[in-house]
Amino acid sequence: MKNIRNFCIIAHIDHGKSTLADRLIETTKTISERNMMDTVLDNMDLERERGITIKSHAIQMDFVHGGEKYVLNLIDTPGHVDFSYEVSRSLAACEGALLLVDASQGIQAQTISNLYLAIEQGLTIIPIVNNIDMPGANPELVEDQMMNLVGCKREEIIHASGRTGLGVDKIFDAIINRIPAPKGNPDAPLRALIFDSMFNQFRGIIAYYRILDGSIKKNDTVQFVNTGATYIADEVGILRFDLEPRSEVKTGDVGYIVTGVKNVKEIKVGDTITLKNNPCAEAIDGFEDVKPMVFAGIYPMDNDDYSDLRDSLEKLQLNDASLVFEPETSIALGFGFRCGFLGLLHLEIVQERLEREYDMTILTTVPQVSYEAYLNNGDQVTIHNPADMPDITRIDRIEEPYIKAQVITKPEYIGSIMTLCMDKRGILINQSYLTEDRVELHFEMPLAEIVFDFYDRLKSISRGYASFDYHPIDYREGDLVKLDILLNAEQVDAFSSMIHRSKAEDFGRKMCEKLKEIIPRQQFMIPIQAAIGAKIIARESISAIRKDVTAKCYGGDISRKRKLLEKQKKGKKKMRQFGKVEVPQEAFIAVLKLND
Repeated sequence: MKNIRNFCIIAHIDHGKSTLADRLIETTKTISERNMMDTVLDNMDLERERGITIKSHAIQMDFVHGGEKYVLNLIDTPGHVDFSYEVSRSLAACEGALLLVDASQGIQAQTISNLYLAIEQGLTIIPIVNNIDMPGANPELVEDQMMNLVGCKREEIIHASGRTGLGVDKIFDAIINRIPAPKGNPDAPLRALIFDSMFNQFRGIIAYYRILDGSIKKNDTVQFVNTGATYIADEVGILRFDLEPRSEVKTGDVGYIVTGVKNVKEIKVGDTITLKNNPCAEAIDGFEDVKPMVFAGIYPMDNDDYSDLRDSLEKLQLNDASLVFEPETSIALGFGFRCGFLGLLHLEIVQERLEREYDMTILTTVPQVSYEAYLNNGDQVTIHNPADMPDITRIDRIEEPYIKAQVITKPEYIGSIMTLCMDKRGILINQSYLTEDRVELHFEMPLAEIVFDFYDRLKSISRGYASFDYHPIDYREGDLVKLDILLNAEQVDAFSSMIHRSKAEDFGRKMCEKLKEIIPRQQFMIPIQAAIGAKIIARESISAIRKDVTAKCYGGDISRKRKLLEKQKKGKKKMRQFGKVEVPQEAFIAVLKLND
């Protein structure tokens, strides 16, 4: 056990976590040259295409140091703020963390928040300045920043390059000498913390765990403490490039278990595994329940696929514990689910994974945040969906969630970033200079304002230099209204949204213009209206396709033509009364991209 080291790699987006992990794996020859490729741990097609890590990936490596054999369990973590829950779970399975900072970019917002997560867990931090061979690298300046932030000495900071493999030997030395071996009692009853799981259609649920006390053998009868379910361990083993079966997994190790569980609800991330005939005295403290930030409705294109969609979401939830969902119905879209996400990127990824991995064709409604409505009689109602909003006469006040945003940028972009944040109803709390050319700004702003396009706009006005991180603080009263979209005087509930009164008119007008472009013309005129209650605030009309009913009339009396045109006019009036407007799938997606 004393020769085991569990560690993870934490950093901001694009600071080279997965590339450095490649070099560590390459040095230890954990993966054969044939199987080796760039960002080898990013095994999802989606991760490769986008060049981002979405899931934490664990792998075990063997390393010989000073004539002794060491077992190193590495967990590569995502860098994007939407996947910070993945990071917090990975940290629970480790004793140390490699903190990577890019030599040309310096400390960014996510670096700071991931570092605080690691310090809270009591992890040993190894500071590394990465990509020192890049043009524009300034390792001395970055070292000064890291010394201020981590409180380490200059000689403790390692210079490395994930591309060339420079400094990898020093990193291994630091892992073995600085990170403590896992503590635990090999003779005590089994206590293992589940930090991740996935669904395999042939083998059922595979749970990944870290053993704190005791050991687990093949064919042991195990019990999941929270659910009370008992199963026989059909297979246990460790995580290499592939799953590697073992007869026993011991204290301090990170491994997997296959029990043949098919019921998704029986295994929960954060649960404790113990032995049925020798149970542990108390369960391990799991993880905080995740708090979704953004809500959107996911509906199957065909209502017959509803139960398949539910199964797919349950299986996806195994692999992505930050996804929450509950059933809901919509007049326009039928049966579906109200899903909670950590951000807009997370929503996008879930959409993609449902379509790719589970072959689902889905439709997503406009993302919303959740609001708290206080009624005149003192009751409190949570509004996840604009349809849940009580009657306006019963409402005393509506409160919306606020976040504390941290932006790190260069001084020349301060003006335009402040303008953007003020435009989004943000309040500047303070600003401080980290170095001569790096400023940290703190804002308090409504979560609803950053859901759509805030991050993209921030990146474009700062030419990609600004980094952004946020965490929720509280709920505050706001002047919020429900904006409805009417097609041919019929409300389409999928387009309804909660919005601040000052932004309602502009947003309503944009929606109407967009829908006018997308909805195909019918044989009758279609009015598109944006309304707050009974008040129409914006309107566009889709003109009718006119069928030439007089084409067959050549020569003769004009009254014959008039008769036909009158008949057509009456028909159009009737059509408008009974006509249904089909809304194409693109319209729902276009609304999501309204601010692009």
